[in-house]
Amino acid sequence: MSEICKDRTVIITGAGGGLGRAHALAFAAEGANVVVNDINTEAADAVVAEILALGGSAVADTFDITDYAACTKAVENAVAKFGDLHVVVNNAGINRDRMFASMTEQEWDAIMAVHLKGHFCLSSNAVQYWRAQVKAGKKGSARIINTSSGAGLQGSVGQSNYAAAKAGIAALTLNQAAELGRYGITANAITPAARTAMTTQVEVMAERMKKPDDGSFDYWDAGNVSPLLVWLGSEAASDVTGKVFEAEGGKISIADGWRTTEGVDKGDKWLPAEIGDAVADLIAKEVPAQPVYGTQ
Repeated sequence: MSEICKDRTVIITGAGGGLGRAHALAFAAEGANVVVNDINTEAADAVVAEILALGGSAVADTFDITDYAACTKAVENAVAKFGDLHVVVNNAGINRDRMFASMTEQEWDAIMAVHLKGHFCLSSNAVQYWRAQVKAGKKGSARIINTSSGAGLQGSVGQSNYAAAKAGIAALTLNQAAELGRYGITANAITPAARTAMTTQVEVMAERMKKPDDGSFDYWDAGNVSPLLVWLGSEAASDVTGKVFEAEGGKISIADGWRTTEGVDKGDKWLPAEIGDAVADLIAKEVPAQPVYGTQ
């Protein structure tokens, strides 16, 4: 086995099940020390037990990802246990699906707290630690791996809160990559598609993503996504940053971001009555965006 993350320490949030558990097992299999975070203590302990039984290295930490001080302590605990910290995988998430016209403030705030603030709190503390190391003369080789979603890249009917948060995470990743490279920190995001408790809440999705009975390739297995994250967390990925990767089944692709079109330039101030023709021309020439999920 290559063990491309041998002796690297990674904190993975929401690692008590689903994608997070798959990521934790995959990192451990490649030699990493894994901090398994989950608010469910039993789930976190169970994943740690799995890793230890396979000869890996792991500890559980049930810190609240939306609590900045708790995330400070989590970074300190990881360093105290394993001697260093190299990778943060922001994976934890929740759903509060509702059509926009019916959405409550609480449903909006809950998603923003777990997804956006959760991505900030742990990463911010890790960056403070890594920056201090670089300022003390150590070469930086740290990784932030965020979790966005296709919903954030193209929208999703009934998930305006989730889509907005995931879009924010994609933009956050671009900013982190632009700002943190000077410290040897890379920042990338993934948009995974896999069978988890969240994705199978809807009956039609559960049926579509069910495990095949014939032993053939399990396309929707969460473990199919994890190898990409392990590689991104390794030394080998030091020159890859500011990317949003899509991963499902055996396919890996890059989500191409917003791009400015050629445009229509009058060379003078527009009159409101002139705008309609200009916009019609712009729309006729643009490459159509992928459709919002749920509109097809």
